[in-house]
Amino acid sequence: MNLKLYNSLERKKSEFSPIQPGKVGLYTCGPTVYNFAHIGNLRTYIFEDILKRVLRYNDFQVKHVMNITDVGHLTGDRDMGEDKMEKGARREGRTAWEIAEFYTRAFESDIALLNIIEPDIWVKATDTISDQIELIKILEAKGYTYRTGDGIYFDTARFKDYTRLSHQNIESLREGARVEKNPEKRNATDFALWKFSPEGARRQMEWDSPWGTGFPGWHIECSAMSMKYLGEQLDIHCGGTDHIDVHHTNEIAQSEAATGRKFFNCWMHGAFLIIAGGKKMAKSDENFLTLQNAFVKKGISPLVYRFAAFQTHYRKPMEYSEESIQAARNGLQHLQNQVRQAAQKSTGQKGAVQEEFKTRFLEAINDDLNMPRAMAVVQDMLKSSMGDADKHATILDYDRVLGLSLDQVDKLEKLPQEIKNLVAERQTARDAKDWAASDRLRDTIQDLGYLVQDTKGGMQVIKK
Repeated sequence: MNLKLYNSLERKKSEFSPIQPGKVGLYTCGPTVYNFAHIGNLRTYIFEDILKRVLRYNDFQVKHVMNITDVGHLTGDRDMGEDKMEKGARREGRTAWEIAEFYTRAFESDIALLNIIEPDIWVKATDTISDQIELIKILEAKGYTYRTGDGIYFDTARFKDYTRLSHQNIESLREGARVEKNPEKRNATDFALWKFSPEGARRQMEWDSPWGTGFPGWHIECSAMSMKYLGEQLDIHCGGTDHIDVHHTNEIAQSEAATGRKFFNCWMHGAFLIIAGGKKMAKSDENFLTLQNAFVKKGISPLVYRFAAFQTHYRKPMEYSEESIQAARNGLQHLQNQVRQAAQKSTGQKGAVQEEFKTRFLEAINDDLNMPRAMAVVQDMLKSSMGDADKHATILDYDRVLGLSLDQVDKLEKLPQEIKNLVAERQTARDAKDWAASDRLRDTIQDLGYLVQDTKGGMQVIKK
């Protein structure tokens, strides 16, 4: 059964075929670690995790590379403004290096809570500065660069079909919608490959280069890192839809200008998370929610958010509200109960994955990761007349893609005595309607590595 994926480059869904038979090179744009990832960001990482799991379910060997952007991502749309890492360091009174380390660890914690499989290779932009410099030197030798007062720029007019991913009308583009214009740029779409450190000021993150002391542009980083680790396996490149018009368009231009060959065969993009008022979630608008404040601190399992993401196709905007999350919470609990019942009723019996339902599930996920359709198949299977042992075996097979830890739902968590004492103390506080104490004890339990969920059936405590 063939896997079909929507390729943003071609604007259509087509059969996926890797460069090397049976092996897939996957590059996913990682976080800029100047702040916590918001749940809109995390929706993209869930979609990419499903993609990787679907590839594996189809017996492909996946080599997954994710970057950590710890320098060079500016606040402006087109290489103007302040480096986000320097801004974050000033905001928190720490060094840029400390900021990068702290928020990298926070991101790793978030994806672990969401059962997102770690990439095979993590790569920091600051660890590949020499690779980026070498790539810029190639572009310079081929005549694609020019120098301005603030950096080395890529001349987009020299690159044919610059907008073939974004399909933008060049004439309609206007630089400076959000930041001041750069009068030295030849074209509005030109972008920085290397930025110079300001005269008379020393940045926390800067390096020597053939063009002067400074730091790399955001776009050159991903080109250098992906080609360094996936040079002969440039199969799939992923990110959010906000990367299409600038970041990914620029990656393609500089990479293909340097190598003379196609840069990634398939480009996949996840849609925005929409909040009340129809706005996308964004750090710049200060309307973002993190996994911690939206779920963990409320005693809601992060897997509820993962489950919620399955209800909307990754290419469609996903609406976020308290009501939608409660519906997802109820839906996940219902699924867990169904799996628990199948497991309990089939104790001692060895079940088999039912091919009819496996085929239907595969058809759904192979249709451009159609998770809403896949979840409908899950329910059809669990409500069918097949034996409980077979149901249990089949749902655990599905969970290789779902990633909901369904093999754990029938196993009671053995809590340490310290946690049991805190749980009992919190229950006493709740009975006395001492909500302040209840919240304080919930936070203490969760700081010790356990999730607290208040359900209709009472308080549930599970290890993170």
